[in-house]
Amino acid sequence: MLFYFTATGNSLYVAKQLDDDRISIAQAIHDKGKKYTADKIGVVCPIFGHEVPELVREFLREAEFETDYFYMILTYGNRHGGAAELAQRMLEGFGIHPAYMNVVLMADNFLPGFDMEEQKRTDKKVDVQIARIREDIGGRVTFLSPVTDTDRAAHQEFLDRSAKMPKEAFNHIYRITEECIGCGICTKVCPKKCFRMEGQKSAWDPAGCMMCMACIHACPMTAIQMRIPERNPKARYRNENISICEIVDANNQWGEELPVSL
Repeated sequence: MLFYFTATGNSLYVAKQLDDDRISIAQAIHDKGKKYTADKIGVVCPIFGHEVPELVREFLREAEFETDYFYMILTYGNRHGGAAELAQRMLEGFGIHPAYMNVVLMADNFLPGFDMEEQKRTDKKVDVQIARIREDIGGRVTFLSPVTDTDRAAHQEFLDRSAKMPKEAFNHIYRITEECIGCGICTKVCPKKCFRMEGQKSAWDPAGCMMCMACIHACPMTAIQMRIPERNPKARYRNENISICEIVDANNQWGEELPVSL
């Protein structure tokens, strides 16, 4: 049994290589009881600011796992900032004792920092990393991905920089241009119901937004733009092995309900 959260497909791609019994955290967050039993239970998710996304954190806080082997895999794109150590500390605080914690270096989808065309061209040996992890988990290896003082310093630098930003700095981070065709894809890939349709156009509500960027990367018209400079405003990213339908299936919060505002 493996729980995952994905925005642009990276973590789902990893999850698909590790277990056939996969459950989207964006859907499992609505489970009643949240008690799960399996021989092995894993979690795969990206890190935001070196830490586990709030949606995943909320799920883990509420869930109860009965297993002899709990593992967590964190995907990242530039520097992990000691993510495994931070996540282990979080899990222990929830009463979860992981046997295995590891990280996977993949494409970074943070548009202000990276050109997605360059990310697509860079070979980060993802399958080699995953194969090693799959072998470890198959052998029930006990492991914590190494964390250095340099990693810890990188995370502290991020925290210090974040502390200087206004509390509402990201409340107006997105804008929707006239290129919007009202396809509604953004409403279906957002795991927090931050998008709805107003007439034939999409509208974004920042309440609950995690800045996972599933929306901005999935828009087929590049109609969702950032109000801060992007490295390449014309380039977007989705893991080449994952379809947009898979991301919709994982994240859609509306079901058959129409996300409209009249």
